[in-house]
Amino acid sequence: MPVKIRLQRHGKKGKPFYWIVAADARSKRDGRYLEKIGTYNPNTNPATIDLNVDGAVKWLQNGAQPTDTAKSILSYKGALLKNHLAGGVKKGALTEEQAEEKFNAWIQEKESTVNAKKDSLAKAAAAAEAKALAAEKEVSDKREAAVSIDAEEAIADAADKAEEVTEEATAAVNEEASSEEE
Repeated sequence: MPVKIRLQRHGKKGKPFYWIVAADARSKRDGRYLEKIGTYNPNTNPATIDLNVDGAVKWLQNGAQPTDTAKSILSYKGALLKNHLAGGVKKGALTEEQAEEKFNAWIQEKESTVNAKKDSLAKAAAAAEAKALAAEKEVSDKREAAVSIDAEEAIADAADKAEEVTEEATAAVNEEASSEEE
């Protein structure tokens, strides 16, 4: 029975989520599988991959062939490297401790690059947010300035109208007073 390590699609339309599985090559894409090895979520940035490396190495040593995408995921998480180092241990080129030491050094280096990418994405998001806030503050200041100018004009207009009303009232009172005197 030829075994493939491949992706099974889950999730909803437009939001894929994959299981990494070892399955019979003749089964359907989303059909029966032998073992679930991990998950892959391409919707996050960077993509989230949860992989049982030892389980993947076990299947690779038993002859399972990964598909192209699964192979790149296994390579990204270090399963292919661990399989390669296990082959070196079997041949006697390395000891178990040396192989584990090399694998752990590679994992730490990979984690540092992933963390650097996450930090750069966080900094870019913070810079974009600060830029948007500055633009919003500028628009708000312009609106406030326009409102204050409009308010000053309205106050001046109200003062002019009050003067006119006062003059008219004074004139009316004077006319009444002069008509009563006569």
